Amino acid sequence: MIALATALGGSAAYAPSAFAIDVDKQIKDIESHPASGPNGEKATLASDLKLSAEEIEKIKAKHAKAAIVMHYTASDWAKAQMAGQKKALEELGVEIVATTDAGYRAEQQVSDIESVMALKPDVMITVPAEQSATAAAYKKAAAAGIKIIFLDQTGAGMKAGKDYVSLVSSDNRGMGKVAALLMAKALDGKGEIGLIPHASDLFATKERVVGFKEAIKDYPDIKIVQETGVGGPDFSSESERVASAMLTAHPNLNGIWAVWDVPTEGVLSAARAAGASKSLVITTCDLGVNISIDMAKKGYVKGTGSQRPYGAGYAEGILAGYALLGKDAPPYVVLPALAVTRDNLIEAWPQSNGDQAPKILTDAMN
Repeated sequence: MIALATALGGSAAYAPSAFAIDVDKQIKDIESHPASGPNGEKATLASDLKLSAEEIEKIKAKHAKAAIVMHYTASDWAKAQMAGQKKALEELGVEIVATTDAGYRAEQQVSDIESVMALKPDVMITVPAEQSATAAAYKKAAAAGIKIIFLDQTGAGMKAGKDYVSLVSSDNRGMGKVAALLMAKALDGKGEIGLIPHASDLFATKERVVGFKEAIKDYPDIKIVQETGVGGPDFSSESERVASAMLTAHPNLNGIWAVWDVPTEGVLSAARAAGASKSLVITTCDLGVNISIDMAKKGYVKGTGSQRPYGAGYAEGILAGYALLGKDAPPYVVLPALAVTRDNLIEAWPQSNGDQAPKILTDAMN
């Protein structure tokens, strides 16, 4: 039996601080109750996906082929995601015939899809770089009989069970809420903050800023004084420019939230270059090496509402098995948010990324 319990890990403990309002219970509630999908789909936890030993043998006998079509592969998140995908596909005896990186450009991804189709894979695991511009290419692949498992968003106008097998995502709204609560706790419930969301229609990242705002509004003494999005593809450099401008325009700025770890790296660069006070609080989503090192060293980053990308990738591989069997798959599969602070950083790392914390990170804790 393959299940996802070991790939996902348990929910990390969150150590409350001296802040008068204890957010620990709220965070645990967020982790336990993921938000619905982009079309209101009920969330099925990835840990509920299962394949029996008999089903696995049937999949192996098919000698199936898979293609991994990514929007980009440069981040720690993407690497952990693909590690989970490859682990599950290997266990199912599915050969990976292509892995592509569109560099976050929709036109490149359309070309990648067309190239992959020539290899005639049975399944495709993919993250659209953009929903509308890639939809026709995805629909063409589906019409050719390729079973598609989406991550974070689907091609525009596509239907689960018809055009694709399932959509896998983290509880991105929950992640945004967790990041807001960690911000509120670190600021003792008061201050001026800036937001750096993703300037895109990507469901996952839109949900993060929605969740952040939903949670932070419970703290009336925290004011959002600027919100400026970044579109990439050089998210770090663009975020550095935005954060630098924020710090200049708002000399009393107490906190900055950025939409994931790569833009947050740019925020860190801006804060360091400006000589920002160490009291500046940065929170984000995802758990990459560079922001984790800053957190470990008691720097600006105070916490993150992380994804579990390794577990998500593993779930996508298992759903490929569902597709190969013709087994009914839930339309929307979710991994719960993971609250990470310095207190549980080393424990949380494998729950997010699937392996032990790197030495550079454990060394930074000392």
